[in-house]
Formats: sequence, structure tokens, C-alpha cells
Amino acid sequence: MSLLTVTNLSHGFGDRAIFEDVSFRLLQGEHIGLVGANGEGKSTFMNIITRKLEPDEGKVIWAKRMRVGYLDQHVALKQGMSIRDVLRTAFQFLYDREAEMNAHFSRMGDVDADELEVLLEETGQIQEELTHNDFYIIDSKVEEVANGLGLDEFGLDRDVHDLSGGQRTKVLLGKLLLEKPEILLLDEPTNYLDVEHIEWLRNYLLNYENAFILISHDIPFLNSVVKLIYHMENQQITRYVGDYDEFLRVHEMKKQQVASAFKKQQKEIANLKDFVARNKANAATSRMAQSRQKKLDKLDVIELDAEKPKPQFDFKLARTPGRYLFETKELVIGYDEPLSKALDLSMERGQKIALSGANGIGKTTLLRSILAEIPALAGTVELGEHLAIGYFEQESKVENNNTCLEEIWSEFPHFTQYEVRAALARCGLTTKHIESKVKVLSGGERAKVRLCKLINRETNLLVLDEPTNHLDYEAKEELKRALNEYKGSILLISHEPDFYEDLVTDIWNGENWTTKMF
Repeated sequence: MSLLTVTNLSHGFGDRAIFEDVSFRLLQGEHIGLVGANGEGKSTFMNIITRKLEPDEGKVIWAKRMRVGYLDQHVALKQGMSIRDVLRTAFQFLYDREAEMNAHFSRMGDVDADELEVLLEETGQIQEELTHNDFYIIDSKVEEVANGLGLDEFGLDRDVHDLSGGQRTKVLLGKLLLEKPEILLLDEPTNYLDVEHIEWLRNYLLNYENAFILISHDIPFLNSVVKLIYHMENQQITRYVGDYDEFLRVHEMKKQQVASAFKKQQKEIANLKDFVARNKANAATSRMAQSRQKKLDKLDVIELDAEKPKPQFDFKLARTPGRYLFETKELVIGYDEPLSKALDLSMERGQKIALSGANGIGKTTLLRSILAEIPALAGTVELGEHLAIGYFEQESKVENNNTCLEEIWSEFPHFTQYEVRAALARCGLTTKHIESKVKVLSGGERAKVRLCKLINRETNLLVLDEPTNHLDYEAKEELKRALNEYKGSILLISHEPDFYEDLVTDIWNGENWTTKMF
């Protein structure tokens, strides 16, 4: 049974085409990975099928009475609601049905026998529906999912307005999983999850009976939960059976086959053109030349896809700093209340350190306190001499109306336009991206713009807060290579051990000093 049918879909932004005559089907129970490089339109596709965006052309048809759950990290959470309140809204349709049933009960004393029979039948149906959907064990279901995602560590009665971005994403994911829709649409669900809760989500999806479409650049996670890959490239979507590794193998084989056929055809075209050129003026051979020309005209010429720019992140090194990059004494971090015990930390030149631990324990707050972006609640931070710090923030906090060109030029006004364009191209951005506004780019493309600023400054200490979020596989691998070769020091937050474990010299586990393990 087809749950979703997309036919002849075309869409673009300005003169930049995203899809061209694309068709797609989602069948019952399918577990699909939607993959492709940054900017190929994965999130746009999700927005179109959820009707948040109208396509330029084509049809999107859902099966009747489908409940679709979409993890949207930008949805607002209402101040005054607790985590428990938000999770319970997953069952709002059941609360509505209960209210309808209670209204029937209230009317039963005032109706005749025939109407009473109708009301009794309807209340029986509602009662059966409530039982089938676990209405009477809602609180235990809420506790189960909250525990699996680590939400109980924040306290289920905590106001959602006080949560970090990662914590809010966990709440939204928990609500979505509790809704148990016929179809789950997940766009980078692991971006803000720590290792333990990624594992819980992995097991949840492995046992999920309904269909889901998953966008993820976390390849081990993707491999473990999907059986089908839909690859987005060059305005098309292509289906591959198997996991991501199998897709890569088949995709590479297809590319080689096309390249081989192209080479063979180009040789044939050259020979035909040569024959026509040499023989068309000769009366004896002109008919053969005409025959070769007809063959040329009928050829279905193979075209190779244009090579996309591959990112190249080479960090510039500033002068050598002093031995100690920073030292903290009795440092207590936090906002309204402490997030840590008193910390005596130090980092020496040459160290590459990963900060690990659950969301919400204060990893980002520690970075910002060290950089003096926020004041400490107590204690001191002393920075070393001759530091040139490059800071990569997890997310940009304001909507950016600059084009990519303007964004880099404002940071490096001495650059020529050619140098700005070249710098952005080295980060894997095309001409269309470079001339687009930052706010219309995908999350991965925006990350590449911010990395462009970083690699064009001389630094000797990189402070990186989740730099791999939203980056495609190729960009992530290139960033890892560049950080391995970087001769300066690194202080890194990442939820991906596969990314940092063979990169860093030390791992600091924030759970050893946080006050937020409930």
C-alpha cells in the first residue's frame, strides 16, 4: 500500500532548480534513508511533502487518514508548559475523544431510548479506541520515552522555556515518538542527542513497525536503521536497496559505468566526425559520409554530471602561544543557577580536547565562560599569552539577510571579490550558493559559510561547538582531515565519537563536574 505518492515534482528558489520532474513512493512499513550532499534539497523535500512549502509543479498525495509526525526543530514551545505537559500533548486527540465520550454520558439521562442506543454504541467505540491507544497508561508511556531520551534528567516538571536548543529538540522528538504516527519524518534527529540516547533512538527505530523517512549524516546510525536509500543529486531522486554502504558501492559502480560509456562514445563520435570531414566532399564516399552524419545526429549523447566543488578546510596557523592556553580557578559556570562544581582546569599548547557528556550539563556554557562571552558565577579564567582563538558556534542566533558574498566580505574587507568567491568555493559552495542569502541555505551550507570565516583567520586555538551538525559525509571527512593536520590546539564539543576519538589527545567528561545530573 502506498502511503505517499509524489509525481512530477519540480521546485526551485529563484533561478536555482532543486527538483526537476521527480517522482517518489513511500510504502507501508518502509524504513528509508534520504541522503545527499548539503544543498541538494533534502529538507526542502520534507517541507514540500508536509505541505509547509508549495511545489512549483507536481502532486503530493497522502493516503487517507494518515497521521504524519515531523520532527521540526524550529517549532516554538509555549512558556509556562512543563516537559511533561508538552509530552502529554502527543495524546491530545485521545483527550478530545475522552471529552466527547464524557459529553455523551452527560446527555444519556435526557434522551429517548433510540438516541440512548446510538450514544451507547458511540461511547463503546470511543472506549475501545482509548484502550487500543494506551490512553489509560499515558503517564507510564510518557515516563518510558522521557527516560529513554534522558528528559527525566532535566526534571519533567521543568518549564520548556528554560531548556537549551538540544534539550528542546529532545522534547519535540519525545512528543513525536509518543504520537506513534503511521509515518515518521525525521530530519537530523541525532544532531543534539548524546551517545546513550542515540543508542536508545536506534533501538526504537529498529523496532518501529510503521514507515519512516530519515535524513541523517550520521552514517553508522543510518546504516543500522534503514533498508532503503533514496539519493538526491542533480535535481533527481534515485532509489537504492540496502543501507548507506551498499548505496555507496552501487552508486560508485554506476558512476564508473557511465564514465566508461562516455569515454567510449566520445571516441566513437570523434571517429565519425573525422570520417565525415574527410569524405563528405568526395563523390565516391559522400553517401557513406552522409550515413555517418545521420548516425551522429541520432546518437543519444551521454553527458557527465558537472563536478561539484569539494570542500577543502585548511586552517591557517598563527604564531606560537604560551605554554598554558587557559587556566580556571574555582570556576563555577551557569546562568541563574550553577551548572558546575568549582572547576580547576587547564589546557596546554598542543592539546586537542573533546568535551563529552549528556545534553544540558553545561558544555557550551563552559566554552562561552572560558571565552568570556558570559560571566562566571564564581572563580576566574586566565587566558594565556599570544592566543589567536577561532570560535565555531553551534548555531547562528540571528536571521542573516546577507548574501554569502557579503557575509565573508564583511569579515575580510581587504579581500577582492575574486578572493571571497574562491574562499567560499574552497568550502564546497557553488556560484548559486555564493550569491544566495545565507538564510535560504541549508543547515550544512550555513555551517560551511561559518567554517569559511574560520579557515581564513590565523588561529592557534580552535574552539568548536558541534561543528559536524548538518555537514554532509564528504565535508565531515574533510573537516576531520584538516583538524588532524592542524598544528594548533583544539577544544571541541561533539556527540560523534567516530569523529573525534582518533583526533583528540584528551577527553573531558562533563558528567564528572556538572550539577545537572538529576
